[in-house]
Parts: sequence; structure tokens; C-alpha cells
Amino acid sequence: MLESHNDSAVVIAEAVGGSVEGFASMMNQKARDIGCFDSYFITPNGLDAVVNDTGKIHSTTAADLAKIMAYCVTDSPARDKFLEITQTIGYDFTDADGQRSFHCNNHNAFLGMMNEAISGKTGFTNNAGYCYVGAIESEGRTFTVALLACGWPNNRNYKWSDMKKLTAYGMDNYQYRDIYEEQETHVIQVRNGIDNESEAPYREACVTAFVDDRGEKSIPYLLCGEDEIEVQTRMKEVLQAPVRENEEIGTVCYYLNGELIKRYPIVTKESVDERTYGFICNYLLKVFLL
Repeated sequence: MLESHNDSAVVIAEAVGGSVEGFASMMNQKARDIGCFDSYFITPNGLDAVVNDTGKIHSTTAADLAKIMAYCVTDSPARDKFLEITQTIGYDFTDADGQRSFHCNNHNAFLGMMNEAISGKTGFTNNAGYCYVGAIESEGRTFTVALLACGWPNNRNYKWSDMKKLTAYGMDNYQYRDIYEEQETHVIQVRNGIDNESEAPYREACVTAFVDDRGEKSIPYLLCGEDEIEVQTRMKEVLQAPVRENEEIGTVCYYLNGELIKRYPIVTKESVDERTYGFICNYLLKVFLL
């Protein structure tokens, strides 16, 4: 993470994954787990590669790289260790016998350009050009930026000026906003159901339904003025008996600029049994006996 040392990446891949191919498979699975579906990793160090029998190439996107960095600095169980390593300016170590000394310099010059910078990694290949993925933290907000093909030799410094422009735009235009909307409970008719209070066959049965938000009463989202939030409620208007307790009968969905970002189920509060022929007979028998 400090020096782009390709051989070290291969050694780590072989130790962790058993082989470069095994580690690449782990990389691809992890990418899918965190929502990166436009990446295909072949090498552990980012060098260009092609799978001969399929023609697939080692590739990714700016959006996926930003998601990966966001996972590393916010959600990963190893978040603290990752930040400790990527914020290290220089590191000295020796070989196993203590005979040779080595020194690594952190190539992430952006750490010294902005007080808000917390992590980052540089990269370069002939096909990708100069690349950089970085993260900053400002007033409780975390931003990740991915720059690809940001200049070719001799323009390696383009990435730093572009990084400053993009992070400044993020800090100036994005603020947290609570998009949570309180949802009311609903009373829904249940056809051919037994009224739980009277148990009279002639009484219309109903069930109470509510939004199961698991106690979440706040949804903070980092938004700019142009972002649009839409909340859609979809629910069955009439139910057919029998109805189970906690049965899902609808959803409340939150959309950011048309993309689904949050979904809550609407569930029933109680159960309603079906009004069967046998139930009606038993009810009439009770009435006559009384």
C-alpha cells in the first residue's frame, strides 16, 4: 500500500489464496459482496492481464474503485489497520535474518496536500495511465474519489489537481439529510376472515399492518441540492383469509434519483383465521345452546 511493489503483491496472493488464481477468485467474490459488479480481477497487483481461453481482461471502473475504498475506510473489520498502514509516511524493516535493511516511502502525496485526506493509493499501467483512489473526511462526512487515466507520462501530477477539485466540490455541495418519513399503521379488510374480537361470522374481519423498520427512525444520506428522494408505498388493499402474524403484505421503498436505496416490509400485526363451514356451524350451535 505504500510502494507499488508488484512482487510483494504476488507473494501475499500466493500465501492467502494458495495461488494467484485462487486469490483473484477471492478478490472477485469480495467485490461482488460489496456491490462491485463491473470489475474482473486477474492479477493481485493491478497489472494488465488477459484470460486466454475466455478473453476476459483485468478491468474495473471508477465507481467500483470508489466503493472498494469506501468499504476499506468505513465498513471493513480491518478499517483501523488499513488506515494505520495507508497513513504511514515511511516504513523501515529488515530481512528475516536482520542482515539487510529496507525503507518504503508512501507514494500518496495527497496526504500532505489536504488536512482532510485519510487514505489513498496511486497506480499506473500503460493501458490505464496514471490512476488514484483516495478518501477524505470532513465534518463527519467521508468522500471517496477514483481517478482513472488521469494523464500519461509526463503528466503524473494531473491527479493531484483533479483530486483537489473533486473533493472541494464534494465538501461544498454535499450535506447529510435525514430522509426518513414516519409511516402510519393501516387497517385492512380480510375477506372470509374471522373477526378476532367478536368471532361473529357476520362481522367483517380486519387486520392491522405496520412498517417493520426494525426501530430505525432515521436515515441519514449524503445528498446535494439536485438529488431527489421519492418514497413509494405499495400494499394490498384487501387480504384473503387466513392471514399470518408478521405476514408481508407490502413495502415502503426509498429511491434516490430513481435508484432503490432502502426497503422496509409492511407486515401484519396479528393473525386472522379463515371463516370455514365448520366454524359457522360451531358458532350457531353455541348461540342456540345459550
